[in-house]
Amino acid sequence: MDKGNSIDRLWSVEDVSAYLGVPVKTLYQWKWRGEGPPVRKIGRHLRYDPVAVRAWATEAA
Repeated sequence: MDKGNSIDRLWSVEDVSAYLGVPVKTLYQWKWRGEGPPVRKIGRHLRYDPVAVRAWATEAA
């Protein structure tokens, strides 16, 4: 049974950094400026929806 992307594990800053090929520091700067892929703060941690990151990367390219 295909459960779709809604149950995908959220990505950490390190995961997104590796996927996009940008430094972690850049992701924090983007968040501070309101730029970059959509991000959520869960507790003290930033988390990214992999589907949203891929869509952002496609649009930004």
